[in-house]
Amino acid sequence: MNFMGYRRPDGRVGVRNYIGIIPSVFCANKVAQLIASQVHGAICLAHPLGCSQVGEDLEITARTLINIGKHPNFAAILVVGLGCERFTPDEFLNALQAAGKPSEKVVIQQEGDTIKAVEKGVRVAKAFAEKYGDQPRVSCSVSDLMIGLKCGGTDATSGIAANPATGVMSDIMVRHGGSTILSEVTELLGCEHILSARAADPEIAQKINNCIFDMEEYLRKAGASEKFKHRGALISTGNFDGGVSSVVEKALGGVHKGGSSQIQEVLDYAEPPPPGMKGLFLMNSPGQDGEVITGMVGAGAQMIVFTTGRGTPTGFPGVPVIKVTGNDATFERMRENMDINTGDVISQGVSLEAKGKEIFDFLLSIANGKKVKAELLGHDELFCITRK
Repeated sequence: MNFMGYRRPDGRVGVRNYIGIIPSVFCANKVAQLIASQVHGAICLAHPLGCSQVGEDLEITARTLINIGKHPNFAAILVVGLGCERFTPDEFLNALQAAGKPSEKVVIQQEGDTIKAVEKGVRVAKAFAEKYGDQPRVSCSVSDLMIGLKCGGTDATSGIAANPATGVMSDIMVRHGGSTILSEVTELLGCEHILSARAADPEIAQKINNCIFDMEEYLRKAGASEKFKHRGALISTGNFDGGVSSVVEKALGGVHKGGSSQIQEVLDYAEPPPPGMKGLFLMNSPGQDGEVITGMVGAGAQMIVFTTGRGTPTGFPGVPVIKVTGNDATFERMRENMDINTGDVISQGVSLEAKGKEIFDFLLSIANGKKVKAELLGHDELFCITRK
């Protein structure tokens, strides 16, 4: 089964064809935004990090930015630096060029000021857009796709309809040789026995258990303080209002997003799978929407399926985020934000298999160029690198 995508020099396939403008540090955000605003087909990925970080915290930021810069939805990358940051523009640029990604840099302190840096950046980004903007789509295999699986704004219908239907889609994708990523480890507590039983081998099973147990221990310590007990809930007030009673109940609904496929590996945050490995993966990440999706994009996911019972409008710059709800009322109330309604599984008895196939077919239409609601409305809030 094929779709029409953008084949990149490293062999990966994009479903979009943007010029990415990425600051190496938050100090360069405004300059990067000004450059992107003046070049058709350019998109800015602003963030609050890149300096005053040390150790693993800085390493996660560097790895995430580099891997997002390599992402196949971007034809070329302009790195925008300040010039004195800890994650240097040269480190960023050298990593991209070593991977074969067309890329250049603009450093504000070297250019002299905002106006001069923007002028140079616009020239560079415009040249990239002229060279790559009309790159033709070519026939690509579904096996080239990787789909991130996320739920947020959860209510009781998510675990009954939207997540199981997404799991059916995940299994279809894996059967066609593609890949999917399950994450949100903070919201998989109590499901380690379910997931480890589906591991590709005993070593992967132990990795799954360690991943969830380590997160559980972190959360236990974080919630043990008497001083902060009023902020100790592991799920949001909106989840409670939507009929979800505990993090374990939420986990037992959320785990269905991964379907029934075998888990091939446990990935570090924003780390791609080993070369040539396909299938279902678990990524070690907390549960916050932006952090999870940023990590999955860093791992190479070209699209995200985001289930939401209560509804959320958010999107990610350069990566389609497909909104799936299991709540008929939410779909009607938020039609301009929701892409697919699986509420008819509950209200009309439509099969999960039929809805999973509907999600899969919709994904192929998005891969072929159709825009999701978040793209049409310009939502890009989900770029949020996790902190250690």
